Amino acid sequence: MRFAIIRFPGTWSDRDTYHVLHNVLEQQADILWHREADLSGYLDQIAGSDVPGLQYMVVDADQTLFEYAGGWADIQANRPMTPGTTLMAYSMTKTFTAVAVLQLVEQGRLGLADELDRHVPDTPYTGRGLTIRQLLAHTAGIPNPIPLRWVHLSEADAVFDEAAALAQVLQDNPKLASEPGERFAYTNSGYWLLGAVIEQVTGMAYAHYVRASVLAPLDLPNGEVDFTIPDPGRHANGYLARYSWINLLKPFLTAPEYWGGYEGNWLRLKGHSLNGPAFGGLVGSARGFGRFLQDQLRPESALLSPTTKQLLETQQTNRAGEPIPMSLGWHVGEIDGSVYFFKEGGGGGFHSEMRLYPARGLGTVVMVNITEFDSHAFLDRAGQGAACDADLLPDIDKEHRLTGVLADGIPGLARDPGVLQHLLQHPPAEGRLF
Repeated sequence: MRFAIIRFPGTWSDRDTYHVLHNVLEQQADILWHREADLSGYLDQIAGSDVPGLQYMVVDADQTLFEYAGGWADIQANRPMTPGTTLMAYSMTKTFTAVAVLQLVEQGRLGLADELDRHVPDTPYTGRGLTIRQLLAHTAGIPNPIPLRWVHLSEADAVFDEAAALAQVLQDNPKLASEPGERFAYTNSGYWLLGAVIEQVTGMAYAHYVRASVLAPLDLPNGEVDFTIPDPGRHANGYLARYSWINLLKPFLTAPEYWGGYEGNWLRLKGHSLNGPAFGGLVGSARGFGRFLQDQLRPESALLSPTTKQLLETQQTNRAGEPIPMSLGWHVGEIDGSVYFFKEGGGGGFHSEMRLYPARGLGTVVMVNITEFDSHAFLDRAGQGAACDADLLPDIDKEHRLTGVLADGIPGLARDPGVLQHLLQHPPAEGRLF
């Protein structure tokens, strides 16, 4: 980041203002450089040590503010984790499923008040009045059995029968855990059913619809996010820590055919896919998911109208009118009094989380190739630094527009960034800023 101010004629007040601006920019650039170095050092300590490999990204609506990839995608082969390496995203997929549902609502092909029975009639919950809104907000009362065995080896994708797998899960869990709308209770099965709703409404396979209507408009580079591994040569292996409870208990949680060999302190898991792509089937990189976050930060989303995007982010309530920690696709969190939206994903060999900070215009995403990882604690620490940096970043685009809080450091601008923006866009004659 480089800022310079060169000679110009004008009044003394003009020169004084520009010199103050120059000093503010230099100080902020220096602080940002040191913060970026500190953050990179912190990530270097984690990658390859606490986790095999890690990707972390901070974006605003228009640019990447920070990107990191470190550690190993494949320990035994000494293949490094790169920004283009893909990992399993697991439940981060649910937000994409929610976007797909809300697109259909926006088109008038589906209603939030529609009952599940109208679109998927043959379930154990027929007649209970479960609605699309309740499924999106996890208030439908659908049970949530442990889904660790809801996977199959990737080599079996071509012959896997998803409809039969879903029918079996529903048959094994025929009773609602609570009355519809009564309370918030997370459920994978509910989003699996939303995938079935999408298929019934569109006449397309769930993955095909999401590729065409959600992923394609994001203009992602080939293979950045998909439902299959686009290139095994740049896909990360998933691991369990050798000395962990989940590794000790794996005979009770997973089947032996998914276990690979030990590679140092890590147990490699064989490549696999989730039985229900709508609740956790996406594969991608932090860079790819960052592109989705950028779309959601923009005033004009390529995926949803402003009204529908607001609906996606509106906190929901139970039937008693009490707020729940969920919108129609995001979980709702708060840090330092500021609301943010997040979606976490984790399963066999991978863990991830993406966040939107609307008030700060920031998005962050972390992805690792290990099951046991506290993404919340990581993003609270790393993300707070990024949020602070957002107050320092002078939001300068290629035309050198400046907005935000820089006005705080310049006398006479009365905290009005519009005045500062005008000053930079219309400097005194013969003066220029670069």
